[in-house]
This record gives sequence, structure tokens and C-alpha cells, in this order.
Amino acid sequence: MQVLAATDTLLASICRYVETKALLGGTTTSQGITLANEAGIRRYFKGVVRNVEATGDEALPHVSTRVPDVAARDVDAFLARLKREKTCYLLHLSEGLDGIAHRAFESLHMGGEKWAITPSLCCIHAAALNAADFATLAARGGSMIWSPFSNLLLYGGTANIAAAKDAGVPIALGPDWAPSGSRNLLGELKMARLWSEINGGIFSAQELVAMVTREPAKMLEWFAAVGSLEAGKRADLVCVQGTTGDAYLPLIRAKENDLTLVMINGVARMGDVAIMANALPSVSANARENISIAGTARVLYLAHPNADPLTTEVSLSAARAVQQRALKTLPAVARRAERPQSRSAIARMLDAGNVWRLAIDEIVDTGVDLRPNLDAKGDRGKAKKAAAMRPSVSAAALSPSASVTSMKIDALTVVEDGDYFDALDTQRNLSAEIKQGLREMWV
Repeated sequence: MQVLAATDTLLASICRYVETKALLGGTTTSQGITLANEAGIRRYFKGVVRNVEATGDEALPHVSTRVPDVAARDVDAFLARLKREKTCYLLHLSEGLDGIAHRAFESLHMGGEKWAITPSLCCIHAAALNAADFATLAARGGSMIWSPFSNLLLYGGTANIAAAKDAGVPIALGPDWAPSGSRNLLGELKMARLWSEINGGIFSAQELVAMVTREPAKMLEWFAAVGSLEAGKRADLVCVQGTTGDAYLPLIRAKENDLTLVMINGVARMGDVAIMANALPSVSANARENISIAGTARVLYLAHPNADPLTTEVSLSAARAVQQRALKTLPAVARRAERPQSRSAIARMLDAGNVWRLAIDEIVDTGVDLRPNLDAKGDRGKAKKAAAMRPSVSAAALSPSASVTSMKIDALTVVEDGDYFDALDTQRNLSAEIKQGLREMWV
């Protein structure tokens, strides 16, 4: 990640490849890819998949996001921030199952009946919360995003989702990130369905589909514009092969090559060849890209009037080729990134605003802790330890070429990845029932 983020010539291909991977899984809206330049300016990559943080659309107000837990000493400021939010505040909260993860929720308690929870608060993970915690969250209007695949793979368990449902907490479903399980939202739906059925049928198929459509739209305060199929709303559509039987299970069981159309804001972005030809009659053939998903012909249309200049001329095939070469020769790419820059400091400063790179908080120290930094209930020693463990600038600047090796590119889809299930089989936190169930649902 350090090497790829430090190589500005790879940025466009990374953005194109990552966005297309999400699109092929039916994603219409996501948390965005953050970019930064040497001048310290940050912005979000603009593609065809919406960013919740920067929509550029008055009908879809942007939301705020936060990865680190809230320290108890900051809870007053956090509550003030929540009260200023007009829509949704996405907070990674209590990821993990242990006491430390639970104390991240406890740090929102301000004494008595007062909590730093408002209807704006949407908790991602909430894995360590118990039934009483979910009752507290629901009573104050809070909501949650469930990420069962990542939770199960990393921690061997996930949120007490039945208790959350019983408490009346609004629940949406979303993947955490590709390294911990789901390649796209189709994978997360399958894991949620498996977990629900294994635990007594917590959710119906219709409820699960609502958790990736209606429910997140409501949490974002976007439901007047998206989230359901109604006259006057934006045409965000995902179409699946088949016209008979249950209306919801086909989406949950769908593979990427079962999706015949993904439309965002009324514009067809990926789909069957004939459907795309009918949907885009005035779009030139040069503006479309023919692709194959497990032998199934599909068409991409990635042009956008407000597209990021980074990827205006970058096709998926070109992006894939660039990434494949970079990963295959990763040690050499790392060595080039480590070479001293020969250009003058003044010249580099003048270019600072024009050269964008990935902003990866997980690797480079931004002054923000990604794990608990608590200072309540006897945790001051742990706070000092957490601060000491935070990566320093010098640690981030160590030469990665000494340790990186050649890598294979992460496949765009599960259906085309012959190694995916073999990799899952090595994960000791996943039960045999889960592993077998996922194999069967992707067949």
C-alpha cells in the first residue's frame, strides 16, 4: 500500500480499477477514494459511483465520516459536531468483540441519561455492543452498518444483529474492505444471508435487500431521491437475470455475471450488450468499453460530465494492464519510489498542488489514531500505549523495497477468481459451514 500510494503515476489506474470493481458488484454509492497532494490538500476522486462525502448534488447532501474511535475526553466536542450534522455522520465504532472495543461505545456516555448519540450517528460495525447498548442506540435515534464478512474473518464473530433488530435499530449492510472478505456488495449479501439462516433466520431476503437500498438511503437522508423504485426518484437500478420466482433471493445469490444492468442517476453504466445499446442510443462506440465477465459479454460506460481528469482517458483494460505490471514488478517500483528526487525543492513545491496521491490513513501517520485512545475508567495507561504504537513518520518512510514481493492483481470479480475460495479455506476464524455455504452461493 505504501509503494502504490507513493507512486503518483499509478493513481489513475488504481482509481479506475477500484471503482469498476465496485460497479461490477452493483454498487451505486460508496465512501470515496481520498486523494492528497504535497501541499496538504485533500479531495475525493470523482467517478461514476457516487461518493457519500462529496455528491455535488443538492438532493443528495454529503455526509461526514470518521475512522478512529471517539476518546472520552473529546466526547463533548463530538456531540456538538453531531448536533451540527444535517444528515448522517458515519463513525467506525466498536470494531472487535473485546472489552476495549466495547469501551469505545462506553466513551460516548456522558453521565446519567446523556449520550453523545443523535439521529445523525450511524455506527459502522458496532460489533461489541450488547442488547442494552442497542436499546440505548435506538432510543436516541442512532443507526448502524453491519459488516459481517470482515467481522467474522478478523474476529471470529460479528454484531449481535438479532438484538439490534429487536431493539429497532435501523440497519444497513456494507463491506468493510476487500482485504478482509467481501470483494463487493454481492459478497456481503451472501455472508449476511448465511449468518441469518445459521442463526435461526434473523432476516428475510426482502429485509436484506432493503439493507442495501431503502435503509441506507434513509440513513443518509437521501430517501426522497433514491433507495426505492418510485416515480420522480433518481433511476438507480440493478437488474438481475430471471423473471420468475422470489423477487429478492436472485439478487442475494447473484454472481457478477448475473447482473444485466447497473444504472446510476438514470445513466446505464454497466450491462448486457443489447440492453446497453438500447439504453445509450446516442453514445458513440468509442465511449463504451466491451468487457467479459467469466465469458459473459458486458459493456461499460464510464464517461461523466464531471469526471475526474485523472481518469478521463483511462479505460478499464489499460488500468488493469498498468496495475498488473506494477504489482508484478513491485520491488522495482518500490526502489524507484525511494530514489532521492533530483529536482530542486522549489520546483517540487511548485508542482505540489498538481501531483495527487492516494491518502492512506492505515499506513501513513496523519496524527489520528485508528484504534482506541481512551482516557476514562482507568485507561490512561492504555492511551499512552496507543499513542506510542501509532506509526511515526520515520516508520512510514522505511524502505519497503527490502520486504515487498511480486504480487497478483486482485481479480475484479469473485466469479473469475479461481483462488478466492482456496484463500478463504485458510482463514481459521471462518467456520466450515460458512466456507461451504459461500462456495455454494457463488456456484
